[in-house]
Amino acid sequence: MIRCGQSIRFTAGEIEEGRKCGLDLRGVKTDADLAKAEIELISTLASERPALLEKIAAELARRKGIKLPPRLAPAT
Repeated sequence: MIRCGQSIRFTAGEIEEGRKCGLDLRGVKTDADLAKAEIELISTLASERPALLEKIAAELARRKGIKLPPRLAPAT
């Protein structure tokens, strides 16, 4: 990612890597655009693959050492 002031740009390779993960970085030019692209990916995962999204959330929480809210915590 190349940053200049408030603008950001992704290289062709970064755009391709994002695409492989389901993240569309083609029109991203600001931090707000990046957040929107990430939210779109999360929303898609929530509707299409909720179990996968739960696993991702649990792993991120584990790595950060935080507890997930009860709604997101895996059943034990």
